[in-house]
Amino acid sequence: VTTGVGSIIYRRVPWLRKFEGQVLLMMLLMIFPLFSAGSDKEAILDLVTGRSNAQRQEIVQAYKSSYGKNLIDDLKYELTGNFERLIVSLMRPQAYHDAKEIHDAIKGAGTDEKCLIEVLASRNNQQIHNLVEAYKDAYGSDIEEDVTGDTSGHFKKMLVVLLQGTRDEPGVVHADLVEEDAQALFAAGEEQWGTEESIFIMLLGNRSVNHLQMVFDKYQEIAEKPIEDSIKSELSGDFERLMLAVVQCIRSVPMYFAKRLYKSMKGLGTQDNTLIRIMICRSEIDMLDIRECFRMRYEKSLYNMIKEDTSGDYKRTLLALCGGDDDLAGEFFPEAAQLAYKMWEISAMTKVQLRPTIRPASDFDPADDAQNLRKAMKGFGTDEDAIINIVANRSNEQRQEIRQAFKSILGRDLMKDLKSELSKNLERLIIGLMLTPAEFDAKMMRKAMEGAGTDEHALIEILVTRSNGEIHAMNAAYQAGEALSALHNNNNNSPLVCLISSGCCHTCHQTVK
Repeated sequence: VTTGVGSIIYRRVPWLRKFEGQVLLMMLLMIFPLFSAGSDKEAILDLVTGRSNAQRQEIVQAYKSSYGKNLIDDLKYELTGNFERLIVSLMRPQAYHDAKEIHDAIKGAGTDEKCLIEVLASRNNQQIHNLVEAYKDAYGSDIEEDVTGDTSGHFKKMLVVLLQGTRDEPGVVHADLVEEDAQALFAAGEEQWGTEESIFIMLLGNRSVNHLQMVFDKYQEIAEKPIEDSIKSELSGDFERLMLAVVQCIRSVPMYFAKRLYKSMKGLGTQDNTLIRIMICRSEIDMLDIRECFRMRYEKSLYNMIKEDTSGDYKRTLLALCGGDDDLAGEFFPEAAQLAYKMWEISAMTKVQLRPTIRPASDFDPADDAQNLRKAMKGFGTDEDAIINIVANRSNEQRQEIRQAFKSILGRDLMKDLKSELSKNLERLIIGLMLTPAEFDAKMMRKAMEGAGTDEHALIEILVTRSNGEIHAMNAAYQAGEALSALHNNNNNSPLVCLISSGCCHTCHQTVK
């Protein structure tokens, strides 16, 4: 009877849900299934996954105060298998869940190094401090002593550094040390015989996320390879895997977890411990971002992979934590826009200084550049180096001046000349650079929708990253392209077609009637 009452209250009387914030109602709804003959797993699932971790702790306290019983013990008694492990884990505070994962990873024979790496490489300073305190409270021992007693070598040293939780806070960048740190990492590995692991440990374990992202960019310039490749060639074993995880988390925590989730389910069998751990610890932090990264990298939704790889109430709980299917029509696009907006919002708040690679050339002379381009294309053969040197070292505004000067001085269409002299990817790249940003975006949008199938990734990339002004300019360029195409189809010799094609349709020209 109580099970039926609990189900009716929760599912059939929607207006009562406005009281869900009250501890008493939540507690009553939770205990109804537990005192009946058999458990209403659906009600337990809906209640637990429909509450935040903070609210679950209120439920645990109210249950203990009212009945003198431990809710987690009762849940363990009533439930079984992976469903029981998942629900019980959800009822623990996050820091205590992390503490249990670390404790389980090092207790008994053998060590789960992958668990240690995942947890300690991905947590911020505050999460690490909370973990250390929770471990001490739950197990009466020092987490650092337990971890060091079960690990060794440089792997152990890096874990100890991470357990200190002393990484520079986000946003702290030592601009004068970026190149120095990159050079130090290069000198410690690629530049010498052998590796100074202590340099990698000190820098990757203490510098801020923002600082290290800049260091990695500078490192690639110096070493001519990403730092991940250097780590793979210079380090080995668990230490290599740990340092790669740290680098991946510096680059993108959501992408790191997307990869971990994929590996936990691909192939035969499922790594349930990893799957449970990540779905619990990230469901209230960045699960939408992880879903987005998962969808972009593997071209399938996390929701569908969980659905295919698990079963029963365990599957239903994981799907509830996942929150939605990105493969459903219309859902993927809004979330991509949401992610792009969040990235813009973060950059706006932190006042990130954008750093382009191409800047306006000094002592710029469009007439001189136009003549040099003509010279590079004239006669037998083409001087591709001269073309690349000019086009790749001018801003887009300067390139548009070159196009106009080429037409005015030489009476020729620069774009047509470039197309006739260059080939394949070089031609596509140079022509793309010579278009205005609006023309280029319009062309990419058209290309994404031409022929059989649609390049959704290109559409998403363009539409979610452009400002209002850029979108309006692209719309105008797209419509101008449509009009030009229609004119070409109707009359290839029209003077208006020639005028528009030249890219010089200004008020200084005579009106074409």
